[in-house]
Amino acid sequence: MFARSLTGSDTQLNQKSYYEASVVRPAACAPLEGAVEADVVVVGSGFAGLSAALGLRQKGLSVVLLEADRIGSGASGRNGGQAIVGYASGQGPFEAQLGAADAQRAWDLSVEAVELIEQRIAAHGIDCDWRRGYTYVADSPKKARALHEEFEDHSRRGVACDWAEGADVARFIRSPRYVAAFRENTSGHLHPLKYALGLAQAARAAGVRIHEHSPVTGLDRGRTLVARTARGQVTARFGVLAGNCMLPEFGPAVAPEIAPRIMPVGTYIVGTAPLDPSLCERLIPGNAAVCDNNFVLDYFRFSADHRMLFGGRVSYTTMTPPDLKGVMARRMGAVFPELKAAPVEYVWGGFVDISMNRAPDFGRLGDNLYYLQGFSGHGVALTGLAGQMVAEAVAGQAGRFDLFARLKHHAFPGGPLLRTPTLALGMLWHRMKDVIG
Repeated sequence: MFARSLTGSDTQLNQKSYYEASVVRPAACAPLEGAVEADVVVVGSGFAGLSAALGLRQKGLSVVLLEADRIGSGASGRNGGQAIVGYASGQGPFEAQLGAADAQRAWDLSVEAVELIEQRIAAHGIDCDWRRGYTYVADSPKKARALHEEFEDHSRRGVACDWAEGADVARFIRSPRYVAAFRENTSGHLHPLKYALGLAQAARAAGVRIHEHSPVTGLDRGRTLVARTARGQVTARFGVLAGNCMLPEFGPAVAPEIAPRIMPVGTYIVGTAPLDPSLCERLIPGNAAVCDNNFVLDYFRFSADHRMLFGGRVSYTTMTPPDLKGVMARRMGAVFPELKAAPVEYVWGGFVDISMNRAPDFGRLGDNLYYLQGFSGHGVALTGLAGQMVAEAVAGQAGRFDLFARLKHHAFPGGPLLRTPTLALGMLWHRMKDVIG
């Protein structure tokens, strides 16, 4: 998931993303003016904030949602669109901290998170190009062994999977790069901005008051909360911080104690011109989304209008890499030689927030302020479930939320000045391991 625009000199990033270019947004919701009251104030209009607001309203609570920019303008409107079961951390942190039974419960909730997307699409008539199908690939014998362990783990946990290696990989993907693959039809992919706008429409129809262009500049805590913006304030009994890695930008004013536990990592996507549909079907039979299992990974899929949307190429310095369009096009061509000459019409990127152990970081600050962060690249599905679990917790049913709140997290080392270069050095080591392995 992406959380804000990238910095740097690459003029391609001044273009709209493919997602922005392929929707017609409704008129902006008015900024907050004056003092208002609500049962709950939600900060952030990505999937997590919108899901929380919708769930809270469905439980009869009054909700005001504050968005610093536009609905879905951050992570939720710019990501790869891949809704995946499981967690970026794998099951390790869950099993170590929660035990085998609750770790399995967390896994089952990740499956429910994907199902929730499909349920909301049907319930609210959201047209967002939803497709089931996901393929995991490996590009070396060492990575193939790790992938087979993942295949077996998925199968043990009840996700039906189909394994392939060698020449048989062509059943799932036609690429000279990959030596093993497996496919499952629980995960899937969608147009993320269309989905975000559909959730916002459903939330407004349910009675949620949404204010765009209303960044929170301060938050007074206590038995009641007061969220302040430049031209107004919301007094509420409960609050939900769903700003993801936007939080470090206003963390000192709102939530300084949790901001150091996440880091912004840049990731990028290119979108080609529309391709021949028969070529798309030949390259990825069945139109699944695809991701490799390298530490610095490539992820890609075809859009509903037959564009290759190819993502990857991370940055840990908050600066946009040079020649981004060329670098991404070459990575795409290495996976699909038939696309080496495909015109690239869109280049965009943004930050995904990661936690130290890559597990989600959910919890409370005091008794009445909830936060959701640390989705670590697996947020398309999990954000929706996280928002729903917050709504349950505010309404007095906190069991599922508290399962995740029990996970312990640590701040990144180095403090505000050194944690970014420290992370960059660590990630360089992992890149070298990917190349060597």
